[in-house]
Amino acid sequence: MNEETDSPLRFPCDFPIKAMGAGDEDFRSHVVAVVEHEVGAEAVKDVQTRDSRGGKYLSVTVTLRARDREQLDNVYRALHASDRVLMTL
Repeated sequence: MNEETDSPLRFPCDFPIKAMGAGDEDFRSHVVAVVEHEVGAEAVKDVQTRDSRGGKYLSVTVTLRARDREQLDNVYRALHASDRVLMTL
């Protein structure tokens, strides 16, 4: 069995990735820039943000058109490598 056939995802597909970090005003643009660096601007389909209740944190959900599992893994690795991203889902 290989990774592609074991996955419930069928590529290409639209896939949301959420990154959370400090509620700085440029955190949204930072997350989008990291994702676009990995997939290209044309693959980003939607960006949504949500402040935490106290406003200290911000979550940014980027929906992208993923071509394969490797591309998704690369996006997650790039986000984890950012010292501004506290958590990804």
